[in-house]
Amino acid sequence: MFEDVAGSPPLRSNEADLSSFWMPFTNNRFFKKNPRLLASASGMTYRTPDGAEILDGTAGLWCVNAGHARAEIVDAIARQAATLDFAPTFQLAHPQAFELASRLSAVMPAGLDRIFFTNSGSESADTSLKIALAYHLARGQGGRNRLIGRARGYHGTNFGGMAVGGIGGNRKGFQTQLPGVDHLSHTYRPADAFTRGQPAGGAAMADELEALIALHGAHTIAAVIVEPVAGSTGVLVPPAGYLERLREITRAHGILLIFDEVITGFGRVGAATASERFGVTPDLLNMAKGITNGTVPMGAVAVSRDVHDTIVNSAEPGIELFHGYTYSAHPVATAAALATLEIYERDGLFAHARALEDHWETAAHSLRGAPHVIDVRNFGLMAGIELAPRPGAPGTRAMEVFHRCFDEGVLVRVTGDIIALSPPLIVTPTQIARIFEQIGKVLADLA
Repeated sequence: MFEDVAGSPPLRSNEADLSSFWMPFTNNRFFKKNPRLLASASGMTYRTPDGAEILDGTAGLWCVNAGHARAEIVDAIARQAATLDFAPTFQLAHPQAFELASRLSAVMPAGLDRIFFTNSGSESADTSLKIALAYHLARGQGGRNRLIGRARGYHGTNFGGMAVGGIGGNRKGFQTQLPGVDHLSHTYRPADAFTRGQPAGGAAMADELEALIALHGAHTIAAVIVEPVAGSTGVLVPPAGYLERLREITRAHGILLIFDEVITGFGRVGAATASERFGVTPDLLNMAKGITNGTVPMGAVAVSRDVHDTIVNSAEPGIELFHGYTYSAHPVATAAALATLEIYERDGLFAHARALEDHWETAAHSLRGAPHVIDVRNFGLMAGIELAPRPGAPGTRAMEVFHRCFDEGVLVRVTGDIIALSPPLIVTPTQIARIFEQIGKVLADLA
């Protein structure tokens, strides 16, 4: 059912080969003295240049939802590159762009049926913020230019997403920020430690938005942007009622609600979107990562009909929105996305993920009581295992888990002192058990 193709021959590097690449979000000095390299992949497995197998517990970087090197996607990419390698979408287009937009609109929440293509989650975040500003301007409310994000939120690393994001390390080195930005508090409460799924009592937390509205005035606020489940910060699950209340407040005050579903989209929470899973429809929905199964960079923003039509129909003759990218709806990316959507539907991967949730939850919470573990959080096929930091050396304990697990054949991800897990949706119960057993073994041997 879950078909692979053979990987490329392993590649090897020496120290000189490593010097030119300035790696993102990486301790470059440490890595280049202690490199851990991936040379090929198929299904649930990476392989190192030496041929060692690494079980993928993170879907690459939250993106390889259908498993690695799927033959259908590989073939679609090759055919498209040989047929139409590039076509501009400024005043021109190609058929697959319209086909993909139509296919995506069919799996988005009802009403979010206008698709603007980008090339990454960061670009999707900035695009949605610009669309929100353009919408209010088109309605004659150009004074609505304030943007509200959330502490510990992640919306990419471009200036817009960085400004509304709330992870300190991503912001503190860059003093120039967008003006007119404020933040809600994050949703993590220590009293909710070891909750399975959604904690209770979220509506009251969302009422903090009313305080920001009272402070700034609704007439100044364009949009609120949140991740339905905050992923990059370590899997913060929204308390029950929180997203519903945000929707009520924003709608009552004419504020657009943006869901950043770059991580939660395409089956990660057992549905096409977290919006569908939680039953809360935003005005704009950001996506990327799983849209092409991570094979070719691509992102998109699903926009409500009202927002789209207001901007387009209010514009002077000519270009309605002065925004876009050279590679918006790139032909090779659209081919990869169409093949990916076909796999999701044919193999029933969203339902498969939903069916595994209880097994995943039980395995994750088996680490309660393991050395250093102070919390376990889960939703869908996501989990955050939070560790007590070492005194005076925060982050080092989790990073050691990352290195040791890799060396023992399991790929995990860490953010601060949190182990974040998000396997491909094709994962099996046996593989789930191995992921958490390996983490448990490392923790048992960790200072």
